[in-house]
Amino acid sequence: MSITTTKPLPGTIKDPRYPESDGQPLGETELHVLAILHLYEALGHFFRNHADVHIAADMFLYYEQGNPSACKAPDVMVTKGAMGKHPRRSFRIWEEGVAPTVIFEVTSDKSRYEDAEAKPRVYAALRVSEYFVFDPDGDDDNPTLTGFRLHNGVYQQLPLDAAGRLTSQELGLVLEPECPLLRLVDVRTGRRIMTYSEQADAADAERARTAEMEAELARLRASQNRPQ
Repeated sequence: MSITTTKPLPGTIKDPRYPESDGQPLGETELHVLAILHLYEALGHFFRNHADVHIAADMFLYYEQGNPSACKAPDVMVTKGAMGKHPRRSFRIWEEGVAPTVIFEVTSDKSRYEDAEAKPRVYAALRVSEYFVFDPDGDDDNPTLTGFRLHNGVYQQLPLDAAGRLTSQELGLVLEPECPLLRLVDVRTGRRIMTYSEQADAADAERARTAEMEAELARLRASQNRPQ
């Protein structure tokens, strides 16, 4: 008699060696939280029909089995070739069999050095293809958007276009700063990617316009039918 066992899905087993939280609050401004949530939702919508693309936000990324200190927590990461969209406790590369493809960091004064120096070294070593840093409070001293693409194991900075945008080849998206948000534009269609909440707002506005037009038509018909 044979016994078949089902291997747990990646990132679903609770393992005390690899904590799921550091117990600390996010500790950022509302602008930073909005930027992270917008990216997470918009990317989730854009890749909703891709079963092998996983989107995560503020999730621990463990990249060395047996070494819990080998860990980062990217603000947003996109992984192509992931094994399903199921919720994960953390992202453990040895379980996934693949590293993130693109990582976004929403930077601030508190995290600027790590986002600019420490994290890129780790992400390049993990062969993360593209790395983008967005600053909702960007100014002349601290650019709003910078991006890098891996070339021969080293990140090379991408040039901004005339509108201050960058293109992600891996995602097929143009990144367009509209502080405090980093908007995403589909390269193929030129259309902005809306989050689910933005789509709901747009649908509500369209329904309101339709109702207003119908009410106006009803008033016109009533006035035409009124005895002279």
